[in-house]
Amino acid sequence: MQILAQDALASGLQRETIVVFRNLRKDYGALTVVPDFSLEIRRGELVCLLGPSGCGKTTTLRMLAGFISPTSGEILIEGQNVTRVPAYRRDVGIVFQNYALFPHMTVAKNVEYGLVNIGMKRQERASRVQDMLRRVELQHLAERYPRELSGGQQQRVALARALALQPKVLLLDEPFSNLDAQLRVRLRDDLHSLIRNLKMTTLFVTHDQDEALTLADRIVVMNKGAAEQVGSPEEIYDAPATRFVAEFVGQCSLLEGQILDGGEFRTDDGLKLPAFGQVGKATAVIRPENVKKAREMPGVPARRARIETSGYHGALTRLQLRLGGSKLIMDTQFPVGQKPKPGEQIDIAIDPVAVRFVPPVQ
Repeated sequence: MQILAQDALASGLQRETIVVFRNLRKDYGALTVVPDFSLEIRRGELVCLLGPSGCGKTTTLRMLAGFISPTSGEILIEGQNVTRVPAYRRDVGIVFQNYALFPHMTVAKNVEYGLVNIGMKRQERASRVQDMLRRVELQHLAERYPRELSGGQQQRVALARALALQPKVLLLDEPFSNLDAQLRVRLRDDLHSLIRNLKMTTLFVTHDQDEALTLADRIVVMNKGAAEQVGSPEEIYDAPATRFVAEFVGQCSLLEGQILDGGEFRTDDGLKLPAFGQVGKATAVIRPENVKKAREMPGVPARRARIETSGYHGALTRLQLRLGGSKLIMDTQFPVGQKPKPGEQIDIAIDPVAVRFVPPVQ
C-alpha cells in the first residue's frame, strides 16, 4: 500500500517528502521477507516500523541504509534513486542495537570518526564534536573509552556519532533493546526531545509498542513483511484496521460475533452492543480503559461480570472478567483496601462509542 504525503501542516504548507520506498521486495532464495512495501516519509517526521521479530522491519531499514540490496523496487532519498548506491554515499546516519563503538577510541574520537572520513577541517571537527557531546550531555566524558561507560552512555555516544554527520535521514535499529526498563524510558524521552529540536527525519525500528506510541509521528505496523496499517499513534491504538494490529498494539478484549441489520453487534452467546459497519461476521475490539464501573456510565446498560483475576498495576487495577461466555479486560481504580478478589462480581458498562470492529480472521 502506498502512503502519499498529502496532509498539510497547520500553516497550510506541505512538508517535503524525503524518503520513498516504492514496491520494495526482498527475497532470500525461495523465502520472501518483504513482499511489497511502499511508504513515503516527510522532512522532520519520525516514522516507526513496529512489529514482532521476523516481520521484515529491520530488513526494510537495512535496505534504506544500503546494507542489503532489494530484489526489486526502488528507494529514493530527496528525489534521488539510491537503490543501487553504496551505503557510504547515501547520507544516512544509523544507530545499531549494539552501538558498534570503536573500543580503542575515546568518546570524542568515536564522534569525530565520520567527520575525518569526509575531510572536514580539524577546527570545524572539534566544534562539531563538542556541540554533539553537549547535546547528548556527555561533554564531561569526552576522553573516556567505551568500556568505561554505562550502556546508556554508550547509546548516547552512538547517537552523537550518527548525528555529527548531519545526515538527511537518521536510522535507529532498536537502540534501547540492551537497556533496563527505567533507563529505556529516560533515554527514550531524551532522544525524542533531541530529534524534535534538530528536526531530524528519522526511521525507527522497534518491537516495543510503548516506544512506538511515545515517539512516532506515524507508525507502520508490519506483519509478514507488509504494512498492516499506517497511521498516527492515536489512529493505530484507537482505530485498529485488523485483528493483528488490535492485538499487537496495546491490550484489548476481542469478541467474535455478527453485525446485524439495525446497527447491533451480537456475540454467539448473546452479548449485544451498538454497532456501525457492514452487516456480517466481525470482531469487536474493546480496550481495557473502555470497560467501566456501571455507575460511571449512567444510561449505558449495566452488566454483571465475574472477576477471574485481579492484578495491581500501581495507579490501576487490571481485572480479567467473565461476562457470560465472553472474556473482558478492565483497567480501573479502587480505593485503598477495596480491591475486589477473584470470584467476586462487579457491575460494568462498556463504552459503546469506543468499541471498534475489525474483520474476523479468515
